[in-house]
Amino acid sequence: MADNVPQELNSTAFTMLQEVVPPFIPAGAHAMTIVVEYPPGSPGTPPHRHSGPAFGYVLEGEMVFELEGEPERVVRAGEVFWEPGGDVIHYQDGNNRDDTPVRFTVTMLCAPDQPMLVLVDEEELARRRDRRAPRPS
Repeated sequence: MADNVPQELNSTAFTMLQEVVPPFIPAGAHAMTIVVEYPPGSPGTPPHRHSGPAFGYVLEGEMVFELEGEPERVVRAGEVFWEPGGDVIHYQDGNNRDDTPVRFTVTMLCAPDQPMLVLVDEEELARRRDRRAPRPS
């Protein structure tokens, strides 16, 4: 995919941050780009899912990022993240720091007539607990 960028631009104007092949794009999807800001120590959005893939970039601070089946990790300013959307639970997107805010941008491909984010209830979290990666001690 990066091969589609002319060589003279590859070396001077563009820096590849992330390149992924999303597992699906919902039929009739529309794109939405948002900026999310959490104050110091904020746990972020409770466990949720998106109707389509989401691609993000941390503008400042540090975000704790955890998707179903993957260990939690810290994404710092200047780093990127993505999630496939669909049935995958997004457990964490909170602020990793208690002394500074975190701010990140997300571009989502949203299914038509569906909310861009749906919270996951406790019952479903309990049913799917075997899909969550082990938590750090």
